[in-house]
Amino acid sequence: MIIEIIQATLAVLLVVAILMQNRGAGLGSAFGGGGNVYHTRRSLEKVLFYATIVIAVLFFITAMVNIIL
Repeated sequence: MIIEIIQATLAVLLVVAILMQNRGAGLGSAFGGGGNVYHTRRSLEKVLFYATIVIAVLFFITAMVNIIL
């Protein structure tokens, strides 16, 4: 029961972390109008990027544990 609660919490956190990452200036960048080839992450954006990776890995681990149990 506790693993399902942890997994649901991680799922919500993962969705929030992904949605908070700003990628481009709108719909125009989705069709090739971005023009930015290289982008350096700084401060909060870098922390959010790494937090998203950690949350995704934790979500995957809890999913595997949930399948095994």
